[in-house]
Amino acid sequence: MPERVVVRNRRASYDYDILETYEAGIALRGTEVKSLREGKASLQDAYAKVDDGEIWLYQMHISPYEQGGRFNHDPKRPRKLLLHKYEIRKLIGRTQERGLTLVPLKVYFNERGMAKVELALARGKRLYDRRREIARRIEEKDVERALRGRS
Repeated sequence: MPERVVVRNRRASYDYDILETYEAGIALRGTEVKSLREGKASLQDAYAKVDDGEIWLYQMHISPYEQGGRFNHDPKRPRKLLLHKYEIRKLIGRTQERGLTLVPLKVYFNERGMAKVELALARGKRLYDRRREIARRIEEKDVERALRGRS
Protein backbone atom coordinates (compact mmCIF):
# COMPACT_ATOMS: atom_id res chain seq x y z
CA MET A 1 0.00 0.00 0.00
CA PRO A 2 1.69 3.27 -1.10
CA GLU A 3 1.68 6.47 0.92
CA ARG A 4 -1.61 8.38 0.94
CA VAL A 5 -1.25 12.17 0.90
CA VAL A 6 -3.84 13.92 3.06
CA VAL A 7 -2.90 17.55 2.39
CA ARG A 8 -0.21 19.49 0.51
CA ASN A 9 1.15 22.98 1.06
CA ARG A 10 1.00 24.26 -2.52
CA ARG A 11 2.19 27.76 -1.69
CA ALA A 12 5.44 26.50 -0.14
CA SER A 13 7.27 26.06 -3.45
CA TYR A 14 5.99 29.47 -4.59
CA ASP A 15 7.00 31.36 -1.44
CA TYR A 16 10.20 29.47 -0.51
CA ASP A 17 13.36 27.97 -1.99
CA ILE A 18 13.41 24.45 -0.56
CA LEU A 19 16.92 23.44 0.52
CA GLU A 20 16.39 20.11 2.34
CA THR A 21 13.44 17.90 3.28
CA TYR A 22 12.89 15.71 6.33
CA GLU A 23 10.26 13.13 7.22
CA ALA A 24 8.87 13.63 10.72
CA GLY A 25 6.33 11.74 12.74
CA ILE A 26 3.58 13.78 14.35
CA ALA A 27 2.12 13.33 17.85
CA LEU A 28 -1.67 13.26 17.42
CA ARG A 29 -4.72 12.52 19.54
CA GLY A 30 -7.26 9.88 18.49
CA THR A 31 -9.86 12.22 17.03
CA GLU A 32 -7.15 14.06 15.08
CA VAL A 33 -6.09 10.83 13.37
CA LYS A 34 -9.70 10.09 12.42
CA SER A 35 -10.15 13.59 10.96
CA LEU A 36 -6.88 13.25 9.03
CA ARG A 37 -8.01 9.93 7.57
CA GLU A 38 -11.11 11.77 6.29
CA GLY A 39 -8.81 14.38 4.70
CA LYS A 40 -10.01 17.28 6.84
CA ALA A 41 -6.82 19.25 7.35
CA SER A 42 -5.10 22.40 6.09
CA LEU A 43 -1.46 23.50 6.02
CA GLN A 44 -2.25 27.09 5.07
CA ASP A 45 -0.12 29.42 7.26
CA ALA A 46 1.43 26.42 9.05
CA TYR A 47 5.04 26.55 10.18
CA ALA A 48 7.41 24.63 12.44
CA LYS A 49 9.57 26.08 15.16
CA VAL A 50 12.21 24.83 17.60
CA ASP A 51 11.15 25.26 21.25
CA ASP A 52 13.30 23.98 24.10
CA GLY A 53 15.09 21.36 22.00
CA GLU A 54 11.88 20.03 20.42
CA ILE A 55 10.25 20.84 17.08
CA TRP A 56 6.62 21.93 17.12
CA LEU A 57 4.15 22.43 14.27
CA TYR A 58 1.98 25.54 14.64
CA GLN A 59 -1.16 26.76 12.84
CA MET A 60 -1.94 23.45 11.14
CA HIS A 61 -5.72 23.11 11.12
CA ILE A 62 -7.27 19.66 11.68
CA SER A 63 -11.07 19.88 11.77
CA PRO A 64 -12.82 18.37 14.80
CA TYR A 65 -14.05 14.82 14.23
CA GLU A 66 -17.84 14.81 13.76
CA GLN A 67 -18.46 11.82 16.05
CA GLY A 68 -15.83 12.96 18.58
CA GLY A 69 -18.17 14.58 21.08
CA ARG A 70 -16.40 15.78 24.20
CA PHE A 71 -13.20 13.98 23.23
CA ASN A 72 -12.56 16.38 20.34
CA HIS A 73 -9.40 18.44 20.08
CA ASP A 74 -8.55 22.11 19.51
CA PRO A 75 -8.23 22.43 15.70
CA LYS A 76 -5.09 24.62 15.74
CA ARG A 77 -3.24 23.29 18.79
CA PRO A 78 0.57 23.03 18.54
CA ARG A 79 1.66 19.49 17.63
CA LYS A 80 5.00 17.93 18.46
CA LEU A 81 7.06 16.61 15.54
CA LEU A 82 9.05 13.45 16.09
CA LEU A 83 12.58 13.42 14.68
CA HIS A 84 15.88 11.82 15.61
CA LYS A 85 18.02 13.80 18.07
CA TYR A 86 20.78 14.39 15.50
CA GLU A 87 18.21 15.76 13.01
CA ILE A 88 16.82 18.12 15.64
CA ARG A 89 20.33 19.37 16.51
CA LYS A 90 21.08 19.93 12.83
CA LEU A 91 17.80 21.84 12.32
CA ILE A 92 18.42 23.99 15.41
CA GLY A 93 21.77 25.05 13.95
CA ARG A 94 20.39 25.68 10.45
CA THR A 95 17.31 27.66 11.56
CA GLN A 96 19.50 30.06 13.52
CA GLU A 97 21.13 31.02 10.21
CA ARG A 98 19.75 34.17 8.64
CA GLY A 99 16.57 33.65 6.63
CA LEU A 100 16.04 29.90 7.07
CA THR A 101 12.73 28.52 8.31
CA LEU A 102 10.91 25.19 8.69
CA VAL A 103 7.88 24.76 6.43
CA PRO A 104 5.58 21.72 6.26
CA LEU A 105 5.16 20.53 2.65
CA LYS A 106 2.65 17.71 3.07
CA VAL A 107 0.94 15.45 5.58
CA TYR A 108 0.49 11.83 4.62
CA PHE A 109 0.05 8.28 5.90
CA ASN A 110 3.01 6.02 5.12
CA GLU A 111 2.84 2.33 4.14
CA ARG A 112 2.44 1.30 7.80
CA GLY A 113 -0.48 3.69 8.32
CA MET A 114 1.48 6.19 10.44
CA ALA A 115 0.82 9.92 10.01
CA LYS A 116 3.93 11.74 8.78
CA VAL A 117 4.84 15.33 7.89
CA GLU A 118 7.30 16.22 5.15
CA LEU A 119 9.19 19.15 6.60
CA ALA A 120 11.39 21.46 4.52
CA LEU A 121 14.27 23.67 5.50
CA ALA A 122 13.59 26.69 3.31
CA ARG A 123 14.63 30.24 2.53
CA GLY A 124 11.95 32.82 1.71
CA LYS A 125 11.85 34.10 -1.88
CA ARG A 126 11.90 37.79 -2.68
CA LEU A 127 9.16 39.32 -4.82
CA TYR A 128 11.47 39.69 -7.82
CA ASP A 129 12.45 36.00 -7.55
CA ARG A 130 8.78 35.02 -7.77
CA ARG A 131 8.21 37.26 -10.78
CA ARG A 132 11.28 35.84 -12.50
CA GLU A 133 10.03 32.29 -11.90
CA ILE A 134 6.58 33.12 -13.33
CA ALA A 135 8.19 34.67 -16.43
CA ARG A 136 10.40 31.58 -16.86
CA ARG A 137 7.36 29.26 -16.69
CA ILE A 138 5.48 31.33 -19.27
CA GLU A 139 8.54 31.25 -21.54
CA GLU A 140 8.79 27.45 -21.24
CA LYS A 141 5.10 27.07 -22.13
CA ASP A 142 5.54 29.28 -25.20
CA VAL A 143 8.51 27.22 -26.39
CA GLU A 144 6.59 24.00 -25.81
CA ARG A 145 3.61 25.33 -27.80
CA ALA A 146 5.89 26.37 -30.65
CA LEU A 147 7.52 22.92 -30.76
CA ARG A 148 4.14 21.19 -30.71
CA GLY A 149 2.92 23.40 -33.54
CA ARG A 150 5.84 22.34 -35.79
CA SER A 151 5.33 18.59 -35.58
